[in-house]
Amino acid sequence: MFEQLDPPAEDPILSLTVAYRDDPRDDKLDLGIGVYRNAAGATPVMAAVREAALRIAEEQDSKSYVGLAGNEAFNQALTSLLLSGTPALDRAATIQTPGASGALRMLGELIAYARPGARVWISRPSYVNHQPVMEACGLEVREYPYFDPDSKRVDEAAMLAQVAELGPEDVLLLHGCCHNPTGADISWESWQAIADMAERQGFLPFVDLAYQGFGDGLEGDARGLRHLAERLPELLIATSCSKNFGLYRERTGAAIVIGESLAHAQRAKGHMQRIARATYTMPPDHGAAIVARVLNDDSLTQQWRDELDGMQQRIVRLRQQLVTAFRDASDSDRFDYFASHRGMFSVTGLSNEQIAHLRQDHGVYVVGGGRVNVAGLSESRIDKLVEAFLAVGA
Repeated sequence: MFEQLDPPAEDPILSLTVAYRDDPRDDKLDLGIGVYRNAAGATPVMAAVREAALRIAEEQDSKSYVGLAGNEAFNQALTSLLLSGTPALDRAATIQTPGASGALRMLGELIAYARPGARVWISRPSYVNHQPVMEACGLEVREYPYFDPDSKRVDEAAMLAQVAELGPEDVLLLHGCCHNPTGADISWESWQAIADMAERQGFLPFVDLAYQGFGDGLEGDARGLRHLAERLPELLIATSCSKNFGLYRERTGAAIVIGESLAHAQRAKGHMQRIARATYTMPPDHGAAIVARVLNDDSLTQQWRDELDGMQQRIVRLRQQLVTAFRDASDSDRFDYFASHRGMFSVTGLSNEQIAHLRQDHGVYVVGGGRVNVAGLSESRIDKLVEAFLAVGA
């Protein structure tokens, strides 16, 4: 039967990693896949994570099953990290998932079960997984205006005009911070306006928070999410520990449902556990056990926060250094948007032809649409990136 299958399309990001790996050039530069790299070009294990893993290895006396909801100590700690200080913490229910992509799928399946006719609105552009995951759940996906390619900023007027048309059958998928792929985040005023409209019009916000701590710090990056949680009766959250704990390959995430009451949220959790049973049964424990250990130990928590702050501050410095280097080399301010963006990524607007020339002629790998992973750049390679961009006519 397999001979009847169409050749599958390559994943636009993961296939780039394979091409980069097979490139024999010593000076190649990988700015495609979203991982943080330090000044030496390595993606390190955070010290707090390493210490937690060592303690677990020493103390853990069983590898027995953990249950459909995953590690409950992790679920509680991560929910508190996101919702601390809000009344929504008392009416939230959480399951551990295989990364934020697993959380997206669990929550998409929950939406399809609870409201089969729902439309999920995603930003234009949005994270490459948003549309296929929601469509795989049988949901209709539509786009709302978001990024202005000329200014490299959010077109908030156009975005809010579309959101003003949404109603009770609509789900609004928002990036909590560090918008992927553009790096351009909505303002605090827009978060407030969205809360007002959701309260009035009845649509359901769904926040994907995969980069908390990489933009304006842990608290700053949760500000918009917490405002929605404080104002609205219902909210969906997908979150990940891949970036802020450096647990990429451990696939550690969570799906959180805030209900009008805790009973409603627990009912939703029960259905997500049923969906998990029919999908992967239960998530891997190791990453979740590490996060639970870090967040439930004051000294490890502080160590982790300090390390995360250092990573965030370095990304900000890289962005500022990029702007300076581009200004010096181009005698232009057209690349200043790098400093106004937040988090790992920036969309540059490069054409497919320019992207191909970057790869073929300069060994610089970026994702289609010109998304650059600034957090994957080393200070010593800034001049190479600038030279390559200008050479292809950016």
